[in-house]
Amino acid sequence: MAFSSNEGGGGKPMAAINVVPLVDVMLVLLIIFMVTAPLMSHRVQVELPEANLDERPEAGPAPPLTIAVTESGAIYLNDQPVSLAQLESALSVEAQKTPQPPVNVRGDRTTKYRVVNEVVTVAQAQGMRKVGFVATTESN
Repeated sequence: MAFSSNEGGGGKPMAAINVVPLVDVMLVLLIIFMVTAPLMSHRVQVELPEANLDERPEAGPAPPLTIAVTESGAIYLNDQPVSLAQLESALSVEAQKTPQPPVNVRGDRTTKYRVVNEVVTVAQAQGMRKVGFVATTESN
């Protein structure tokens, strides 16, 4: 900041910002950015594979698997009675499919939570990513 005396202003100093050094610094920064900007964009040549869109597989959403657990602890996979070991092997096969089908778990009102928890744990252990519960809305 520079102070100068005002000629004829009664000898009081006048405060003014010297803008010349600021402009010099801004021009130097502008030149630096203009020189370095082209160096920032890397031009790596990569040959991408070409996709054949004529033979595209039609993979729609997979139908969900329904697991029902009764009050007595019986387990049904898509309305077929199965044991816990059979359910485990069937879910491990289904987990390998692409797209992976979702699993819907239905249980009676009086089913023990322990049995439902075992079914959900088996499904998650086999790699099933979408495990959900089926419920009905309450009627008033």
